[in-house]
Amino acid sequence: MIRIHSHGNSSVMQFETHALAEPQKGEVLLQQTAIGVNYIDTYHRSGLYPLAMPSGLGVEACGVVEALGEGVTEFKLGDRVAYAGGAVGAYASYRLMPADKLVLVPAKISDEIAAGTLLRGMTAQYLLKRTFRVHVGQVILFHAAAGGVGQIACQWARELGAIVIGTVGSDEKAAIASQYCDHVINYKTSNFVERVREITAGKGVAVVYDGVGADTFEGSLDCLAPRGMMVSFGNASGPVPAFEPAILAQKGSLFFTRPTLGHYTLTRAELVATAADYFHAVSRGFVKPVIGQSYALKDAAKAHQDLALRNTQGSTLLRV
Repeated sequence: MIRIHSHGNSSVMQFETHALAEPQKGEVLLQQTAIGVNYIDTYHRSGLYPLAMPSGLGVEACGVVEALGEGVTEFKLGDRVAYAGGAVGAYASYRLMPADKLVLVPAKISDEIAAGTLLRGMTAQYLLKRTFRVHVGQVILFHAAAGGVGQIACQWARELGAIVIGTVGSDEKAAIASQYCDHVINYKTSNFVERVREITAGKGVAVVYDGVGADTFEGSLDCLAPRGMMVSFGNASGPVPAFEPAILAQKGSLFFTRPTLGHYTLTRAELVATAADYFHAVSRGFVKPVIGQSYALKDAAKAHQDLALRNTQGSTLLRV
């Protein structure tokens, strides 16, 4: 397993061996088959989201049920299950998990897709269907459209009937995003605010989904139509700067929200329904998620380095 004993850069990540424990009441022992790597893992490692030390890392994986604790009736030995969110510790070959945090993986969904995209898929689900309900004909802006969440969300938004504008940071990523977006803007070579205003004939977009953070925040507000919503769901370039609420009034009586998946899957029913909706979208072909790169579990530090440098495309996987 991968553990850290202090916050810091990727060098603090250590590959360690620990004895297995028996599942306690309400727990399941998983033999993990694949593990997802997400930006939130880098926030945990760096201390942006502090952890008690020592700590594991990772919040997403797929595996097979190896043993059941007392009182677990929803699953049986051999079931394929996945999880996304909750306590850290996914960077491991075996893991004890609370049964109520697991979801069954349908037969049509591979271990790799379940492990590498469930967190992103459930994030896309709540962003598009609950934080701001995307409707037919709306124009939306999604930053980092070639990234793991971006690829899934942009495909899904088009299926919902939206006109999707995506931003990227390179020509290579523009080529990827063009498969999922109606319009693609390379913000390294174009002013994305000006381009959004051109595309929308000056009206602006109904919603901006921004997982980039500091680099795009102010421009994102300027892309919104009056009464539009700014959805800040990540900090890939650093935290959003402090701002006066009055700026929202000045720029069009805007709405601002900072949602997290945990608050949209608070109950067992919400978790199961959110995962099921994503798996349904994949199985029906509405969404075709991409595993862009994979690393051995012992090379998790390299995965973090590439993620920080934005050298990844689609979703990132650790092989067990």
